[in-house]
Amino acid sequence: MNALKAYAEPASLPATEPRRLARFLGLRDAAHMDEVAFARRVAEGLPMKSVAVLGETVGRRRLEGRIASEATLHRHRKSGKSLSRAHSERVYGLVRVLDAVGRAFHGDVPRIVDFLDRPHPLLGGESPLDMATSSSAGADAVLNLVRRAEAGVAV
Repeated sequence: MNALKAYAEPASLPATEPRRLARFLGLRDAAHMDEVAFARRVAEGLPMKSVAVLGETVGRRRLEGRIASEATLHRHRKSGKSLSRAHSERVYGLVRVLDAVGRAFHGDVPRIVDFLDRPHPLLGGESPLDMATSSSAGADAVLNLVRRAEAGVAV
């Protein structure tokens, strides 16, 4: 099941962002996650399972080379190691965007995919997915775009 569909029923989602993100990423202690615990988890390295969940959500092929190279992900998968801090930060940036877009579009997956893929003039003509996976600043730019749209500012 696509993790974004859960956003169609906001009452079923955890109330806090760290818990929503942890649940989205399939972390087993998601129900008890606070900001500090989640920050530590990202710094220590997220499990490869989190990349798999993102791959199921936005498409595995669309993530290759954005989070890490295919070879790097394969090595991590094979060894059972967690992601590096840098790769975990990329996952964190993307899942923050997916959480915000999921809430803004109320779990409407076709609209979410369209938004993520369509080049946007306020993102310099880049798609939100490309921008969100380019850097943490890129993820912030997409989050700001979503927040402005929710606030009723023309985007």
